[in-house]
Amino acid sequence: MVTDQVRVLMIGKKIRIERILNRKTGRSVIVPMDHGVSIGPVAGIIKMAETIDETASGGANAVLMHKGMVGSGHRGYGRDIGLIIHLSASTSLGPDPDHKVQVTSVEKAIKLGADAVSVHVNVGSKKEPEMLAKLGTTSEICDDWGMPLIAMMYPRGEKIPDEHDASVVKLAARAGAELGADIIKTNYTGDPETFQEVIDGCPVPLVIAGGPRVETDRELLEMVKNSVDVGGAGVAIGRNIFQAVSPQKTTRAISEIVHNNMEVEEALKIIKG
Repeated sequence: MVTDQVRVLMIGKKIRIERILNRKTGRSVIVPMDHGVSIGPVAGIIKMAETIDETASGGANAVLMHKGMVGSGHRGYGRDIGLIIHLSASTSLGPDPDHKVQVTSVEKAIKLGADAVSVHVNVGSKKEPEMLAKLGTTSEICDDWGMPLIAMMYPRGEKIPDEHDASVVKLAARAGAELGADIIKTNYTGDPETFQEVIDGCPVPLVIAGGPRVETDRELLEMVKNSVDVGGAGVAIGRNIFQAVSPQKTTRAISEIVHNNMEVEEALKIIKG
């Protein structure tokens, strides 16, 4: 029997998740801007408010950032956009950059007005057990508060020569779903056939990471198109959006593919227009 309290929490999570996932398409365009902790104030995230405004104007569903940057760009102006607070962090200067530790709480994210929170796990790293444990307990806290949880599940470690190999990507994605995440973010495997295996094994919506800067806009858009054509739920792309010549145009082109199934050639015209 579903109690009134449980019913309220289920409604709360549904309301929040629709600020992240488009209710009509079931897909999302998320722009992570949490890179300031890991690699510093790189181009595109120095003036957060400007970049957030461009991505919002381009049709992004949500931005993702650390707690201390919320006041530097979200919101009070322009088009509204969903807010995801990242709970995990490490710096590139640390002794083990792959060891992500918790740096804030679900409760703090709620106070900041978050629509969702995210946790980063490097599956295969030496500190995998600690990160998996934190993901599992965080998912229970999120359920208690009716807060959607995004799990960034990356296969990284000594046993993983190729982080885009379907066998390790689908294990990482499934692990996140098994431990209670509502949305999974992971690597694209490089082609739709192998990525279909990842989708088939993951029972919750799955968005692809953008990774390092790609060489061409066509390469980026083809990756997005191929992923959603086999059931992907969209993207969580950071540098390839906020470091683009026009973040607004790049976001718009990606959004048209994700939500309206636009072909790559047409989407390229948006970027070049």
